[in-house]
Amino acid sequence: MSHTIQWRSLWRLGLLALILAFGLALSQSAQAQADPEGEAAFAVPAVDADIWRQVRSGEVDANYRDSRFDSTYNLVNASGETWRQWRNRWVSPYGLIVIGGMLVMITLFYLMVGRKKLDEPRTGRKLLRWSAVSRSLHWSVATLFILLALSGLTLLYGKHVFYPLFGAGAWGAMVSASKLVHNYLGPLFGILLLILLAKLLVHNLPKKHDIDWFRKGGGLVGKGHPDAGFANAGEKVWYWLLATAGVAVIISGLVLDFPNYGQARDTMQWANLVHGIGALGLTAVALGHIYIGTLGTEGSFEGMATGYVDETWAKEHHNLWYEEVKESAVPEEQLATGSKGATGGSSPQSSA
Repeated sequence: MSHTIQWRSLWRLGLLALILAFGLALSQSAQAQADPEGEAAFAVPAVDADIWRQVRSGEVDANYRDSRFDSTYNLVNASGETWRQWRNRWVSPYGLIVIGGMLVMITLFYLMVGRKKLDEPRTGRKLLRWSAVSRSLHWSVATLFILLALSGLTLLYGKHVFYPLFGAGAWGAMVSASKLVHNYLGPLFGILLLILLAKLLVHNLPKKHDIDWFRKGGGLVGKGHPDAGFANAGEKVWYWLLATAGVAVIISGLVLDFPNYGQARDTMQWANLVHGIGALGLTAVALGHIYIGTLGTEGSFEGMATGYVDETWAKEHHNLWYEEVKESAVPEEQLATGSKGATGGSSPQSSA
């Protein structure tokens, strides 16, 4: 037993060391992101105070005239500099800090609290929670979200990681592939997310018992589990983040994806900032959602993987919903044999 405890302690110390190393790399990358002046000096060394005075006064020069059709912008312009400062000094470094901070919080929470296991033994009787259509829609949206997050992070931060490691050739191929993935999968993600949001709306309307759920920290504070219907208050927060920030990311992404509908450069710059802030924030929160639905809570992943959850899980995490659908529970053996009765008797609440 003592050897087991020692190995667990060493494992946790090693993990904490990795966290510290990650934090150090994070701070260095964030510092690099927060130096727009250095980047500007490298990219356009001829732009000095006199040039900015000329641009802001309205004077034009052939060297700075934009050649795009029906454009009144200079290639060097004040609004573009404002956008660059916001993106490089605020959005990029703080987005990285938020995502990295969430990873650190999840790791520390797991080390200190561990996995949330069921308080009572499983009954072996299953309740249908997610229909095949809902699970297919969820996994499609989740897969696209992950691909878009990875490609977006590559576009935003990859030059600080992959370019020094692999060189210009490999980095060029990576950024081109990431751009294609992001541009073409983005609209599909938007369509499927809106369908998923519409399908789950009825389960995510605010209820009075949601306040008590927050007061008890989802069951972490005090004794017993707070009341919850089909969706608990935490899941509802995630839903409404997707319905607000997620929709903002979709709209701003479409503005960036289809620049041939007359939007001005200023509009594109604002859309880029909205898209970056919303996407980085959602990515950070999604990490918590993924942790809770997989490693963090016993039995949660089973529901989205198979469609069914154990009675004990339903009682502990969604007791109000359980009371509505408990009569439709079927033995696990019956599901394993694929008998006809295994899919019958489910209520609309359990086939979202």
